[in-house]
Parts: sequence; structure tokens; C-alpha cells
Amino acid sequence: MSKFSLYPPTLDGNDIEAKRKEIREYFYNTYNIFEKIFEVLKEDEVFYKKSEPTRHPMIFYFGHTATFFINKLINMKIIKDRINPEFESIFAVGVDEMSWDDVNSSNYKWPRVEEVREYRAKVREFVDELIMTLPLTLPITQESAMWVVLMGIEHERIHIETSLVLHRQMPLEFVKEVKEFNICPHSSSTPKNEMVSLGGASVVLGKEVSHNLYGWDNEYGEYKESVSDFQASKYLVSNGEFMEFVEEGGYENEEFWDDEGRKFLAISGAKYPSFWVKEKDGFKYRALAKVIDMPLDWPSDVNALEAEAFCRYKSKKDGVLYSLPSEAEYRIMYEYAGLKDIPEFHQSRANLNFYHYFSSCPVNEFGFNGIYDVVGNVWQWSRTPIFGFKGFAVHPAYDDFSTPTFDDKHALILGSSWASSGNLIMKHSRYAFRKHFFQNAGFRYVISDSSVKKESDVYESDEQVLQYCEFQYGDEYFGVKNFAPECAKIASKFAKNQKKALDLGCATGRATFELAQSFDEVEGVDFSARFIGVGVKLKSEGYVAFSSKTEGDLVQKKKVTIEELGYENLKERVSFWQGDACNLKPNFNSYDLVMATNLIDRIYNPRLFLEDIKNRINSGGILMLTSPYSWQENSTKKEFWLGGYKDESGKEIRTLDTLKEILSEKFELIHLQDLPFVIKETDRKFQHSVAEVSVWRKI
Repeated sequence: MSKFSLYPPTLDGNDIEAKRKEIREYFYNTYNIFEKIFEVLKEDEVFYKKSEPTRHPMIFYFGHTATFFINKLINMKIIKDRINPEFESIFAVGVDEMSWDDVNSSNYKWPRVEEVREYRAKVREFVDELIMTLPLTLPITQESAMWVVLMGIEHERIHIETSLVLHRQMPLEFVKEVKEFNICPHSSSTPKNEMVSLGGASVVLGKEVSHNLYGWDNEYGEYKESVSDFQASKYLVSNGEFMEFVEEGGYENEEFWDDEGRKFLAISGAKYPSFWVKEKDGFKYRALAKVIDMPLDWPSDVNALEAEAFCRYKSKKDGVLYSLPSEAEYRIMYEYAGLKDIPEFHQSRANLNFYHYFSSCPVNEFGFNGIYDVVGNVWQWSRTPIFGFKGFAVHPAYDDFSTPTFDDKHALILGSSWASSGNLIMKHSRYAFRKHFFQNAGFRYVISDSSVKKESDVYESDEQVLQYCEFQYGDEYFGVKNFAPECAKIASKFAKNQKKALDLGCATGRATFELAQSFDEVEGVDFSARFIGVGVKLKSEGYVAFSSKTEGDLVQKKKVTIEELGYENLKERVSFWQGDACNLKPNFNSYDLVMATNLIDRIYNPRLFLEDIKNRINSGGILMLTSPYSWQENSTKKEFWLGGYKDESGKEIRTLDTLKEILSEKFELIHLQDLPFVIKETDRKFQHSVAEVSVWRKI
């Protein structure tokens, strides 16, 4: 057994102090593995290199997992003070492959590796103390502060695996072997694959909130599907089996690739799998930090587009329709294999959790009732786009973990890999990636009558996002004009220079587009990726589709196109980013206008935001604030309120007076007005509010 192998703690138990020690050991183990895998990078200079262009340099990932702990603890108001605000800004957002993920290194002055190591040590010490002192009752629930600590640990477990993929993609001259990371020492000839018949069944997916293992939001809820009899390949597709596809021109024959696959081929120029190394006399294989002879009986590491192309090739060759398995079919395989969830499942039975190797191994090494690698070795691409089960709800600490992937473009991966641990190896875990994405993933094929239903228009399903879609893109009610365009009009009227604007707290993005009618460049920033995803979709796909509640469970479906809104010529002027208004990245600067609508009474430290934003606006530039001043402790702790309370002497403190106190040194107040807005809840229930608009010019 590898010293890296450790199962996660359960959420239940009877001994609180023993549970603290169990979580502490798991935290140490996670932190140590994460730092150990960065020893693969040959020297500190490599931390500033990218494995491939769409990803951050490795220094980002090295700092990111530590800042995640602090940012989530701040977000959930479990702690008040930051350790390093600069690091917790530049290392904060890494939603790989999303439109709002800023991978332009010129926007950052990355710190020295040694500084990040020191920061990580401070976070380790801080979280260690929290684990031993936070209030704790058992079982640990999603409302517990300890849940957020576990979230940070599991988040780092994900990055252990994804960082290993990136290290493996790094050019060989930049990496070195680490003696503890043992590559599987054996391989043989290609095993002949064959089909295993599996009986259909009624499948129920999802787990209860009372489950005794940590879970991400997309695992909870319920989904039922009736699955017909099908057949699945006995083995994962090996390098030897995939070699036939390569040698018979599979990458050159466009009939095996769909539109997305052909786009991948055009951009990548791929002629064979990414981790194969072409030499004069054939192919070799890139393991973590070295090139080895091609292990024909190890699973092929490919993306979903390559896996789908292989299935089309094999279908034509055999005259049988092959496809990737669905999520529900995989569950039938799991049950057929007689598998149990961890901790009952012993990790020696599969190639996972670093128990055996730091690489793949032969596809015929770990069998389960006649079918191999049901879990472990490499992840298995599915044909199922990830979605939320009935009852899905985001966790407030990480509301963008799943929802940005509910777009019909992210395919589920099933079963875990040699580098998977923690939640990644649990029965109910659900992870999905874009189809061109590389992971420690391969595939098996099935013969199945079932198909995956795809929507031509993907409708938003998140209730809070739906309400904002209706607010910004829906109808007008009671003669009150749409708030987003009205705010943009006021802001544009007062901004003399109109080169660059920031729409802060942009929500679903309507005002960002509106400002682009006056400004050359507009950046929309919001804390929630769930919200900015709507603006991104409007820009990239040309529509917003949402449902508006009428009564009870009844809804009216609505769709608005970019042409109907008159924004089709503004797309190049707008961009959307995820960010924390109280701790913005340094590249958000030099604005002629900053518009923060209904934001200051919804952030955790409005004074900090106002002190910082002063320095991001050009001389003569405009700061426009709107707010109904509805201060609430669930958004802003009372000690940070700017108004709406009496001080110790009994004096009433008003928000506008505090704004004048904070801003008057660098700004002059040039305009005040009331602006009403209406938020629809149902056809017969509305929120009618009035925001105060204050416009400030920088002196």
C-alpha cells in the first residue's frame, strides 16, 4: 500500500475529538500529496510555464488550492480576516475552459514560488487550527462550518489529479521522475476485447443529504431511468485496440468525426492520441515524467471526441452500432460487478487512490465478475451530458461547482482513475468535462438501444438565475422600465470619457451589453459564475432561454435572442469575468466608469470595496452606485453595514452619509435620484423596490 493512499473521513460517528483527528490526518495527507506532485517540475522556473495554451501556468494551481480554503471561509463568514489578499485574488478563479477564465499571463505579476510555499504553510497552519477548534457536532451536515473545510480538502483532491495531467502534458525537459511515484512495471500484448451481456433494469441515481460521505451538489437529488438490456466491452479500449483505428487512418477520415470533433482536429492537428510519442519505428508512450515502450495492454488515454470517433469507426467495421455508455448503464455495470462504496471497498482491488501505481496498468489486471476496470485505471467517457437531478440545489459556498457545466457540452466521466482519491472514488461522484478535454480518461464501448435526448435550446433551471433572467430580459410590469437599461443610460450620460467601463455585480449581463452601446470596452464582473454564464451564452450562442414562474410549479418558457435585443454588433466589446468585488484582481483597472448596481448591501465588506475601487477609476471617471439599502446580516455582518442602524450615541446612521464620508476625499457627488425596479416572483407576486442612484466623479 502506498503511503499516499488514505480514505476520506465519514461524516458520522460518536466521538467528536476522534473525528477532528481523522479530518486533520486527511487534510495533512491531501496537502502533502498535492505539494509532493509538484516535485515533478524540474525547477522553480517551470512553475511559470503552461502545459498547454488554454490553461494557467503551474504557479496558479500551486497557489489556487490554498486560497480556495480562505476564500470559501470568508465567503461563508466563518472567518473575517484574510491571510494574503493579493494571493487570494490572483489565485482565486480557475474555472478551466470557461469563457470567463482569464489565462492571459500578462494580466498578472506572479509571485515567487518560495512566497507561495510560505503562503501555503500559513494556510496549512491556519486550517489545522480551525479543524481542531471549529464548533462541531456529528453528523457533519452541509450547514456545518466543517463542511466548508472538507470542501477545501476535496477541492484539492481534484487538483491533485488534474495537476498530474498537466505535469504529464509538460514537455519532458521540464519534468523529472520522483522516486515514490512508481510507474507500473509490466505490460504485454493486446488482450482481445469481447462483449459482456447485461440485463436491463430500473435505475435510480442520486443520494440523500443524510449520506455519510461528503458530496458535491450535483450528486444529491433523484433521477430514475428504465434501461434496456445492453452489452458492454469486457475491457477498456487498450492502446493496442486503439492502434488499429490510428493505423487505418481514423484521424484522417472525417466521416468518423462530428462537427465538434472536426473542429478539434483542425485546431490540434492530432493524428494520434496526445500521450503517444511518434518515432521512426512506431509509437512510444508518455507516462508521468518519462517516455516508455508502448504498453499495448494499458488503456488508451483519449478525449471524448476521439472515443466517439473510434466507436463510429468500429461500428462501420463490425456492422454493429457501438457507443459510449450512459450514466445509467454504467450504474448497471457497477451493480453487476458487485462493487461496494468506500470505505467498504478495499482499494487493493483496483488501480486507484495511488494504491498500486502512479500510472495506468494492463486492462486485464483488475476484474469484477467478468468485466474489468469498472472502477480505476482510467476514467471512462460517457455519452451523458451532466445535468442536475430532481431536487438539485447549489451549496452557497461554491455555487458554481456544477451549474456552468449544465450546458449539454460537458460529458460525464465514470469510474475514477489511478490518480483519483477522496470523493473522486466514491460511488455517487459525478464529474464532467468538455469533450476535447484531456484527463486520465479512456473508454469502453457498449451496444445499446438507448439514446441521449438533447435539447436544441438549453433552458436555465436554477431558480435564482431564472428570477434574474426575468428581471433583466423579461417583460416590464406596472409601467416600471427595465432596471438594467435604465441604469446604463444614467451612467452613460454622466461619463465624459467612454473608452472602458466595468459593470460590477453584472448578474446575467444585460447592463453590460447596454453599456457597450456607449463604451468601447465593457467588462462584466460578478461573484457568481451561475449568473455570468447567461451573459456568456448570449454572447457566444446568441440567446437566453429561461422559464418564468406563473403559479405553483407552472412556468412560461421564454427565449430572447441577441438580435431582438439589438446587441448583435456589440459582442466584441463585452467580456464576462468571475470576481470578488471586495478583492478584485489587479488587472481590473483604468476605468472611465464603474457601475455597481444593487451591490453594496449584498457584499461582505462594502467599505473595503469602496476604498479599493477608488484606485481603479481614471481621473474624471465616474462611479455609479445603486442600492435600496436593504441591509441584511445574511449578506453583510452588521459590523460592516454602512447604514441602517443607530450608533452608540443613538444617532441614526444613513448609508448615503457614510458613502460621502468614504468617497468625498477623491470624489464629488454630482447626481442623486430614485430609480424603481420590479422583480417578478409569479404572475401575481412581485417585489417593487426603489434604489437610490448616486453618481460620483473622481476629482
